Amino acid sequence: MTNNINYPFFVFNPKSYLYGEDLLLIAKRADELAMKYPECSILVTVPYTDISAVKNATKKIIVTAQHMDGIKPGRGVGHVLPEAVYHAGARAVFLNHAERPLTISDLGKSMKRAKEFGIQTIVCADSIDEARAVAIMGADVILCEPTELIGTGKTSDDSYIQQTNQAIKAINENILVMQAAGISTADDVYRTIKLGADGTGCTSGITTADSPIDMLTDMVDALVRAYKERG
Repeated sequence: MTNNINYPFFVFNPKSYLYGEDLLLIAKRADELAMKYPECSILVTVPYTDISAVKNATKKIIVTAQHMDGIKPGRGVGHVLPEAVYHAGARAVFLNHAERPLTISDLGKSMKRAKEFGIQTIVCADSIDEARAVAIMGADVILCEPTELIGTGKTSDDSYIQQTNQAIKAINENILVMQAAGISTADDVYRTIKLGADGTGCTSGITTADSPIDMLTDMVDALVRAYKERG
């Protein structure tokens, strides 16, 4: 199975809301949806301690680490070793998230090490200028997400989505663009994909839903529908 991320794609990032059996339950549903819609990619970001369990329990989703340091085997207590992340089963990684920001130097090191293993890099960018810089650095996916909108339920406006899409594609049309700020409903997913994003994702909109599994399903269905209608 290829580890490349196809579009449209959806990312479920449970952060630290879920772990263990509760996380496995949703990961398995995500895997069913990935098999139902083989034309798209579904990624689940997983706490380090659950990477192996989720990988072993699924077949089609891309298991994704929530962070990774640009270190090599040796010293580094409390750091996240790329070799260990890969060995555990992760094939993609989030970098520079607002909750785990990196300096440009450290980001470059982590991206370099990820490429050594063929781990797909999903790099977060707060502004259009930051998105351009990350595009030049060669990210596989850029998550364009104004920090102030994270977890608010308020999505990025149309102009921000369209401008960041255009700015990134102008530098490298092969970089995938993810827009996910404030996504909390299936309608948000539909709108974001219709506006031209390659993918989107959600955290609290799923984890705090009355039925997280139903919300995940509705969001992935909306993603596929919007992409087909976009043509």
